Amino acid sequence: MEDKEAKNNPYYSRTDTTKLDISNEEWKKILAPDLYAISREAATERAFTGKYNEFDEIGDYYCAVCGNHLFRSTTKFSSSCGWPSFFEADKEGVYYKRDTAYGMERVEVLCKRCDSHLGHVFDDGPKPTGLRYCMNSVSLEFVGDSEK
Repeated sequence: MEDKEAKNNPYYSRTDTTKLDISNEEWKKILAPDLYAISREAATERAFTGKYNEFDEIGDYYCAVCGNHLFRSTTKFSSSCGWPSFFEADKEGVYYKRDTAYGMERVEVLCKRCDSHLGHVFDDGPKPTGLRYCMNSVSLEFVGDSEK
């Protein structure tokens, strides 16, 4: 998310962790079309197209919709699956929901603050957790340690 967009989003904050209850109608007015489709309608960006797929700077990843902290770059790894992958999420940042769409049995990962779809988690990741959080770049906003 560009800074300009964050300024147009009155709900965006990297410090406020208050649970949001915003209608999709309201989100649609605020969010860019691609971010809305992924975060509110559980769409998926095409594999190998996301800006964070092959990205290895040091810093933190936040929800592009609300600014909630999701991942630390030290938990990111190269999975070759086509989407940015992490082996551990901020426990205060995400929650999980069973997803049986498209005839598959998966675990959806959502932002704990704004209920936005982020991606899915699989049990084929590296140690120490064995998890692979397969995220949509569009759903993430990166802030490097050098920018803090």
